[in-house]
Amino acid sequence: MAGRMATAALVTLALMGGCTAEEPPLPFGPMQLMMANEVQPTADIYWGAVRFESELVDGTVVERDIRPQSEADWQRVEAAAARLGVLGQAMLDPAYAEGRGTEWAVFAQGLVDVAAEAQAAAAARDPDAVFEVGGYVYNVCQACHQVYPPANLPEGVTADDLAPQ
Repeated sequence: MAGRMATAALVTLALMGGCTAEEPPLPFGPMQLMMANEVQPTADIYWGAVRFESELVDGTVVERDIRPQSEADWQRVEAAAARLGVLGQAMLDPAYAEGRGTEWAVFAQGLVDVAAEAQAAAAARDPDAVFEVGGYVYNVCQACHQVYPPANLPEGVTADDLAPQ
């Protein structure tokens, strides 16, 4: 346990690039940690809320049309959309944007904008709109990853190693 915590601390420091006391704090940790612990799980909640699945079970196709079933389900989808907007706004902060080029702000603002659409779709309790906007969220994420590919962690280190214990 102590070894894992030490590894996480060293990797976090390395990913922060030798942060000094004068540098602004990163509210969600280094970008990789923010993506792994905040953005991806939040997007997964939104994407998973409305979907269609089919599978072959004992020679029979079983289909499932998955949609929020309760007010609590819808609130969770709406909260996830709102959280994506907060995370996109954080990416616009100089602490995250510095050194990333002008495209970074365009993609971060794109996440803020599409998150507002996602939140409106969820607030309207419109599963078709949630599904459609989920595609837009995916497109914004993929476009950003084309320009800013996710960095590889050092060999043997996973995002779990960076997570707070």
